[in-house]
Amino acid sequence: VQLQASGGGLVQTGGSLRLSCTASGISSNIYAMGWYRSAPGKQRELVAHITSGGATTYADSVQGRFDISRDNGKNTVHLQMNDLRPEDSGVYVCHLTRGQYYWGQGTLVTVSS
Repeated sequence: VQLQASGGGLVQTGGSLRLSCTASGISSNIYAMGWYRSAPGKQRELVAHITSGGATTYADSVQGRFDISRDNGKNTVHLQMNDLRPEDSGVYVCHLTRGQYYWGQGTLVTVSS
């Protein structure tokens, strides 16, 4: 399984970004996907998660501002991030869970104040 992430970048406070992560090498839709983020001086945090059935989980800090969705036909998960804040800055890493964790490369999100 390989995960390819895209969509990070630099944005001002209050702006929006959309991250995408596409899985390849997997023949089933029975898996969960999501995003963790890491920032200097902070613990790695699960930002958002979506199950194969579409159930979603969000960190309290992003609830109401971020929206995770998936396109099973394309094995892709999207993370729409709105009303971004400087504390949302960090490296966002996509993961897929199917019996074990698979990780994509990180994508950097920087929110300027």
